[in-house]
Amino acid sequence: MASLRTPALLFALALFMTCSGGDPELETVLFTGDGGQRVELRVEIADTSQEMQRGLMFRESLPKDQGMLFDFGYQSEAPFWMKDTSIPLSVAFISADGVILNIQDMQPFSTDLHKSPQPYSFAVEVNQGWFGRHGVREGSSVQLPPSHRTGPA
Repeated sequence: MASLRTPALLFALALFMTCSGGDPELETVLFTGDGGQRVELRVEIADTSQEMQRGLMFRESLPKDQGMLFDFGYQSEAPFWMKDTSIPLSVAFISADGVILNIQDMQPFSTDLHKSPQPYSFAVEVNQGWFGRHGVREGSSVQLPPSHRTGPA
């Protein structure tokens, strides 16, 4: 009898986890665009190696004003790629003090490596073209969520 309970218990646990934690908690990143306007982006946080490795892979879409913030917790030179990612994305590499160092467009399913020209602490992925549409450029400032700031607030 115990052998029949184990699969049922595992199924119930999997169902509970799928239904209860499906939507990630979003935080807000503020960018300063051309002319000094503030542009808000809601982001999922990737701050564990597992979350960073998965990124936005296996997704079919990304809401228009949402993205993903990668918080390395240290100066990184890790490249990004688009293997198993079907959404055209742009990535901004951000310094520890909240300045965009570089922005690059990335093509779906590409294994091309996208590297920042300088070490960075954070990266933000968004739908391709989002930065340009909002006047956010290299040199723009970024205000990170309070729990992810390393520089001055």
